[in-house]
Amino acid sequence: MKTFRLLAAGLAMLMAFTAGAQQMGQQGGDQVDQLARMVDLTDEQQEEIRGILDEMQGDIQDTQKQIQQLQQKLDGRVGPDYDEEAIREDAEKLGNLTGEMTAESILLQSRVEAVFTEEQRKELEKQMQKQRQQMQRMQQQMQQRSQGQGSGQGQQ
Repeated sequence: MKTFRLLAAGLAMLMAFTAGAQQMGQQGGDQVDQLARMVDLTDEQQEEIRGILDEMQGDIQDTQKQIQQLQQKLDGRVGPDYDEEAIREDAEKLGNLTGEMTAESILLQSRVEAVFTEEQRKELEKQMQKQRQQMQRMQQQMQQRSQGQGSGQGQQ
């Protein structure tokens, strides 16, 4: 059960990423515009990135739909009269699809990054490092708050 939950959590994170990639294509570039401001993309670079997103969006959506359907099928197999062989077969398919989704996401990121100049890549890395540091600080603050609340519950 623990493994199933870890797989489900990992799949949810992957779907969230790909949903963001899909949004980039669907929204006509809100995130492309944001990226353009972060690393000073030219108009030509923005159009090339939008083209990449449009091209890959269909593949990502198809794979995501298959993953969701297979996950629902697996969820329906839970119960006392389970079929281990069918569960393992579907789980293997899910693993293959998850791997495919990961590959598509990495390819998308790589193709977009290939559009950047070296200076833009360095600037993007700097901006992403800042975001990672902010996320770490926020996580630490949340942990400190939850620890502070937990220690004060028994006292009154």
